[in-house]
Amino acid sequence: MNFSVVIRHLGLIIAIVGLAMLAPVFISIVNREPYVPALTVIAAMTTVLGVLLFLAVRVKETIGYREGFAMVTFGWVAATFFGALPFWMTGAIPVFANAFFESMSGFSTTGASILSDIESLPRSLLFWRSLTHWLGGMGIMVLFVALLSQLGAGGMQVFRAEAPGPITEKIKPRISETAKILWLTYVILTLLQTLLLRAAGLDWFDSLTHTFGTMATGGFSTRNLSVGAFESPAVDWIIIVFMYAAGANFALYYAAVKKKSLKTFWRNEEFKLYTSIIIGATLIIWFIMAAEHGVFKAARLASFQVVSIITTTGYATDDYALWPGLAKGVLFLLMFVGGSAGSTGGGMKVSRYLVLLKHSGMQLKKFFHPRAVFSLKVGGRGYPEDIIISIFQFFFLYIFMVVTGTVIMTGFGLDLKSAQTAVLATLGNIGPGFGAVGPMENYAFLPDAAKYLLCFFMLVGRLEIFTVLVLVLPSFWHK
Repeated sequence: MNFSVVIRHLGLIIAIVGLAMLAPVFISIVNREPYVPALTVIAAMTTVLGVLLFLAVRVKETIGYREGFAMVTFGWVAATFFGALPFWMTGAIPVFANAFFESMSGFSTTGASILSDIESLPRSLLFWRSLTHWLGGMGIMVLFVALLSQLGAGGMQVFRAEAPGPITEKIKPRISETAKILWLTYVILTLLQTLLLRAAGLDWFDSLTHTFGTMATGGFSTRNLSVGAFESPAVDWIIIVFMYAAGANFALYYAAVKKKSLKTFWRNEEFKLYTSIIIGATLIIWFIMAAEHGVFKAARLASFQVVSIITTTGYATDDYALWPGLAKGVLFLLMFVGGSAGSTGGGMKVSRYLVLLKHSGMQLKKFFHPRAVFSLKVGGRGYPEDIIISIFQFFFLYIFMVVTGTVIMTGFGLDLKSAQTAVLATLGNIGPGFGAVGPMENYAFLPDAAKYLLCFFMLVGRLEIFTVLVLVLPSFWHK
């Protein structure tokens, strides 16, 4: 492990976070808030520290697998720590454990909150809260790779460690070019949604902050009632469309533009399964809710909540904890799914389910044709055996963490339903769960130890488990 390489580039990540803090400083100035001096000092302190770390260490070694994994995990923790300072040092969230929880929930795009009265926070901190979503959505590390083209082959180690999904494909031969294209797509969709929300009647502040939460599939809202506070069907449908878009593989957008054909999406097997799950789940809940809410409103409520949960966004337009049992059961199952590989969505990822379904079908065929030789293919491409094994390992670890986490959380006094969905909602980067952590509740009542445990689950979920857990292996630190 070359610690000099890690420290040098951690400095740059901290500096990026510090520069991003200038945005809430500007918002504070515009709104004439008393937090301008404090936010300015925090931004300057963070930026200067990051720059000093970057300049203090001079190395020429390339980034290997160890350095890549360490840089991503420690970089995320560092971003969370410094991201918590505006909440904590301004006194808006006086307990550091709460500020750290809110920051980790932001950068990991989880959307779980300890705030009972969100609207009481100043606009500058609400904007920073949402901005942490947007930075974490496409990934600070992907931005980092895009900015540092000199990383060369080492950039791929960082990109693979941070990007979601079992396989990370390069759009361009140079990984820095791939990162730039992904971020450009992200920015274009962000601008488009912001303009549409503004046209639908939201002010610029709410348009931008809710776009941050949508495109990052994060779910932080500036309102206590989440998106439901706007009581606008137009706003709901705009957010539904863009949550759906954010849950798809971003590489497909580049491919569609390059080939000038939307058929690119429907030729992708993962996208078809992703869309089919959404349609199926929406239809079930729609039929259940239609009698009470009417056909059109039920369609909107069902579509919004299904897309919000499967993409792990976590926005809400209604208290789904009060819905009929079957509707809640469908949403609970969607918590185990997640978005597509290469999207900003969390969870297990649709691509893994696709591989497992195909692998199960292949095993069934072998019962009838024991001498036949089968190969697993997705989209015309073969999946190596080691990738299939890693997917099974991922599922085992995911379920193991849900089970053990649930047991531990019951030790903090939660009932079984609340404990299980708290772990699912944080590990899957969803945000709200059921019971005591439902869509209209928050995580403030938990003891600090429980909050830090859930922060760990948020980090592990955002970085796809292996990136974090590999650091606990003694062999990882040996030369």
